[in-house]
Amino acid sequence: MRTLSNTALALLVLALLVVPFVPQLIYIVFVMKTLCFVLFACSFNLLLGHTGILSFGHAAFFGTGAYVTGQLVKAYGVPTDLGILAGGLVAAVLGAIVGSLAIRRSGIYLAMITLALSQLVYFFFLQAPFTGAEDGLQRIPRGTFLGMIDLRSDTALYYVVLGIVAAGLWLVWRTVHSPFGNVLRAIREHEPRAISLGYPVARYKILVFTISAGLAGIAGSLKAIVFQLAALYDVHWHTSGDVILMTLLGGMNTVFGPAVGAALVSTLNHYMDPFGAWVTVITGLVFMTCVLTFRQGVVGQLGQWLRSRRTPSPSAKVQHRSHAQQH
Repeated sequence: MRTLSNTALALLVLALLVVPFVPQLIYIVFVMKTLCFVLFACSFNLLLGHTGILSFGHAAFFGTGAYVTGQLVKAYGVPTDLGILAGGLVAAVLGAIVGSLAIRRSGIYLAMITLALSQLVYFFFLQAPFTGAEDGLQRIPRGTFLGMIDLRSDTALYYVVLGIVAAGLWLVWRTVHSPFGNVLRAIREHEPRAISLGYPVARYKILVFTISAGLAGIAGSLKAIVFQLAALYDVHWHTSGDVILMTLLGGMNTVFGPAVGAALVSTLNHYMDPFGAWVTVITGLVFMTCVLTFRQGVVGQLGQWLRSRRTPSPSAKVQHRSHAQQH
């Protein structure tokens, strides 16, 4: 199974590297948008899938990163790389604040607190004088990366986005496969037991909120640079709903399942755009079909199927044992 996963990963990386060379097959800006949502969904899954915290307001961090980066780069001439970093840091600070308030409750009450705080962020960006209200923050210059890579070229920008998203996904993977990640799963499975073992559960929750929000902010910053626009939709509760849909569709108990969900939802929205409002209906039907067919998400169910194929059934074990005894 590991060999199969490594092969699939190598083919995926190769496909992503050659995207700029096949513009007649796939639109490079669409791939960059998908990569941004891949990072957004995987960062959100640190909360939902690995800690058991449902946030209805994760768009606040995504949109904050977009607006902070856009304003710094456009109004103050900050280099793009520093602008993206600042967007992630401000989102991380906001995540620490939201997390410290939300974890005072649990379950649906925690989710409602995150939604309420997210709406406060939404109305702030709606009313703030520098955001452009419903028009959004437009004509954000792409600038240069590290002072030498001209991001006005879609190809150059694509490889920068790919590199940053890859680094973010590595951080997600490293967080999950670390002692810190083991504690997060302990909190998800049985929080009172984790407390009884002496773990400072509240501190762990705030820290994972901060990491998740920071990565979501970087995803929003990248999207703002790609489209040269930070819009109110980036902080709208619909975006929070989209990331929940992506995570459940791909598989929330996996590391990179939400990446598959993000790719599926982005592809549906892109290629079904001519159908107008029917896109929502089609996406809903696909979601219901996947939920009924793949109870653990697409990646989770696929992994379970591969494991069942590799593990012999009890009857097969008995037959093998009896055959060995005969010989």
